[in-house]
Amino acid sequence: MTALSDDLDLLRRAALAAGDLALSEREAGLNIEAKPGGSPVTSADYAVNDLLKAMLLEARPDYGWLSEEDVDTPDRLTKRRIFVVDPIDGTVAYMKRKPWWCVPIAVIEDGQPVAAVIHAPMLNETYEATLGGGAVLNGAAITASDAETLDDAAVLADVRLMEAREWAEPWPPMRFEKRNAIAYRMALVAAGAFDAAIALSPRWDWDVAAGALIAGEAGAIVTDHQGGAWRFNKPDPRQSSLICAAPGLHPLIVRRCAPIPLAT
Repeated sequence: MTALSDDLDLLRRAALAAGDLALSEREAGLNIEAKPGGSPVTSADYAVNDLLKAMLLEARPDYGWLSEEDVDTPDRLTKRRIFVVDPIDGTVAYMKRKPWWCVPIAVIEDGQPVAAVIHAPMLNETYEATLGGGAVLNGAAITASDAETLDDAAVLADVRLMEAREWAEPWPPMRFEKRNAIAYRMALVAAGAFDAAIALSPRWDWDVAAGALIAGEAGAIVTDHQGGAWRFNKPDPRQSSLICAAPGLHPLIVRRCAPIPLAT
């Protein structure tokens, strides 16, 4: 079995190459289409996907593959290890030349992430982790925040959701911000730049697999909104919801969110 450090090195090289390609593709001019449901996809998404698929599967031909920009097949379910990739997470930010997009890549083994990279090219930020090896940003160790109260917490979430609906237990005043890419939101929680990221609708594995490992290795807690653990490489490659939070805040958030039924 390939060592996790070797897999991490492969992911890093692939993510950096993908970021460079995404930047050059944007400068050359993008073709933009609408996916079913209306979200945009660009010619760069496909080009980066092709690059990553070639680099990763050529190096690890026995691994399975799951990407936002490829048709999913049941073949991956037979593999002990798979790559989970979003060629460009935060396509709208990428198209608008905002910096909050990234390339997240993870290796999943037996249903759990064991190596991961999130590369944000316009910010020169590369987050990395291996299972049991801690998390780093540009080579320096990172840890989740030590916040223990929700009062004035810095949270990445939809402010309309958090403030508009009636909650059984009210939320105290918090500072809400938005970042386009879900993986990048989780990376920011891992680095302690934000105290939590909350999303109460289903999230695709390619959006959250890399962030789950990086945040977890940085000491954050990542679950669904009822506190349930995630498992990856299932027939339906989605998680029902996302709570990614500093360990002191996670139970406070779950307590308020848990009465909401899980999405099916």
